[in-house]
Amino acid sequence: MKHGEEMRASFLEKLNEFPVVKETALPNTAPDEVLIRQNITGICYRDVLTMEGFFPRVKLPIIPGHEITGIIESVGSEVQGFKVGDRVASLIYSPCGECAYCRSGRTNLCLNKRTYGETLNGSYAEYISVNVRSLVKVPETVDEESAAISACVTGMVYHALVKVGRIMKGETLLVTGAGGGVGIHAVQIGKALGARVIAESSSEWKNELITKYGAEAIVRPENMDQEIKRLYGGVDIILETVGIPTFEKSFKSLSPGGRIVVIGNVSPSAFPLPLGVMILKGTGIYGSISSTTDDMIKVMGLVTQGKIRAVEHEKVFLEDIPKAYKEMKSRNNLGKIFVKIH
Repeated sequence: MKHGEEMRASFLEKLNEFPVVKETALPNTAPDEVLIRQNITGICYRDVLTMEGFFPRVKLPIIPGHEITGIIESVGSEVQGFKVGDRVASLIYSPCGECAYCRSGRTNLCLNKRTYGETLNGSYAEYISVNVRSLVKVPETVDEESAAISACVTGMVYHALVKVGRIMKGETLLVTGAGGGVGIHAVQIGKALGARVIAESSSEWKNELITKYGAEAIVRPENMDQEIKRLYGGVDIILETVGIPTFEKSFKSLSPGGRIVVIGNVSPSAFPLPLGVMILKGTGIYGSISSTTDDMIKVMGLVTQGKIRAVEHEKVFLEDIPKAYKEMKSRNNLGKIFVKIH
């Protein structure tokens, strides 16, 4: 395609209304950006929360989506290290590259970053312009589904477990929301890192596949703290992908010295922390946000080694995104829903 031509994209025009597909101009590409032709993109529950007004910085109308992979169609004049035809994947954000966080490699904490699908047009489109600082090359050994989720899903989980949670081989890991698009991949990554994985799941029909991907035990949310204490005495580390609905019982499931890493929250409500228990048990609670390009490279290495892979629920077209949102809201998906664009 040439500048000035049109592409198909799905736009979020109003909060609490589903995105709609339209023809729009091909995006402009800045000197430090590349234009990517996408074949697929992933749908994240964050996209649903964006539609519902959970993130106040969203600039409407906007193209949602942030799980980006594809082939470079053109490069800006200042781009180095990438060329037309390269397979690439992107962070979910564009870092400034200049702040102390960026200079120290912690781009996920950049205060000036702009997020695709929220403050920058995102991936629900045939083409997307992406800052070169957000990019990594995708090895030929990595399938496009695994590449698409290497930032938001698997890279995010890797960052939370390894760089924030400091997980160690042989530790016991609890993954909440294990049947969701994030949780099922967290089970795989936990096992790949040498942990014993316990999965929290409220959907019986998902349990067989959760076990297949590495969980040695499955507990239900209503009694998971009691079950975990009975079976294990407690857990060393918890990856909290759900937030408020499971947090209290997650906290009660910790062994002394254990820690919770929170990467997801489906409710904006506040939660009272039991500070006395935290002190007496020496437990830690950490928040972890997004991933870095280093995390993306690490998880694509795990894909190449055959230790993890994308779990696909289904592929839909741009016009079917509202249906996919409804499936995710009702928890009818096991694994990721992808959008087939080309």
